[in-house]
Amino acid sequence: MILTLTPNPSLDRTIELQAPLERGAVQRATSASQHPGGKGVNIVRALSASGIESLALLPGDADDAVVRALALENIPHLTLPIGAALRSNVAITEPDGTTTKVNEPGPVLTAAQLADLLALTVEKSDGASWLVLAGSLPPGVPADFYAVVIDAVRAAYGTKAPKIAVDSSGAPLRECLRSAPDLLKPNGEELAELTGIADGQAIEADPSLAADASTSLIHRGVGAVLATLGSKGAVLVSANGSWHGRGPAIEAKSTVGAGDSALSGYLLSTLRGDSPEACLQQAVAHGAAAASLPGTMVPSLAQTTPTAVTVTALASVEEI
Repeated sequence: MILTLTPNPSLDRTIELQAPLERGAVQRATSASQHPGGKGVNIVRALSASGIESLALLPGDADDAVVRALALENIPHLTLPIGAALRSNVAITEPDGTTTKVNEPGPVLTAAQLADLLALTVEKSDGASWLVLAGSLPPGVPADFYAVVIDAVRAAYGTKAPKIAVDSSGAPLRECLRSAPDLLKPNGEELAELTGIADGQAIEADPSLAADASTSLIHRGVGAVLATLGSKGAVLVSANGSWHGRGPAIEAKSTVGAGDSALSGYLLSTLRGDSPEACLQQAVAHGAAAASLPGTMVPSLAQTTPTAVTVTALASVEEI
């Protein structure tokens, strides 16, 4: 079982343009779609498509558009009523796959609702293999909320606690370092911001630089780092080594959810007991397959080709 917590879910609307985006202009879309979203929701959608038992935890009332959409799409979920509407996000995709996102802030959660969400997460973590803390935090939620969740789950279950992954950005990602998560999944920009090494573009362009930045997080207690680098694939770093995985060139249709799919591929590969290299292959294969699909579609395991991903060792155990 893989459990995800998405404190700030959304209804994600994707609009595909027939020409590059022009500011201030009126443009026609070739298609539009909407799906329940948020990183944890996307991860469960991708895992469910591959037959992996998973559950998305999130705030939301039964009659909310996001929660209704979850039920319509048969995405396993458990919600905590909050008496407020969840947010809507818009992604605009150009013909070459370039995606522009506009994300709303989301509803404010009360201290009592936040405590209930924490308690629900701790309760449902019993017996899970992984707990994924995913996405942004709603307005007013303390930046260290993910760290608090990590500490509470580990205090409740000790050595039987699930492994914990964090896929977030900004202060929530930075604050979670104090609790040494088992896995971080940053992109280039997030990795640069978190470590102060170079900038996002430089890291995405140079897997060795991404590995150096990720290694600095291993030295700070993080178990492993899966850094997604866009068209450059991904880098995986742990105390056992550092690897770069890159797939063949693809025709990108939408990058929405590609990072979430990459994390999904990595997680399901760990459930199989795969080697770090094979886990990285599956992560890159999942991310590439997602980018080649339109809108917010996510691939199943059968739609990925991990054997097409080349993995190269970047550092030895001694070097790390």
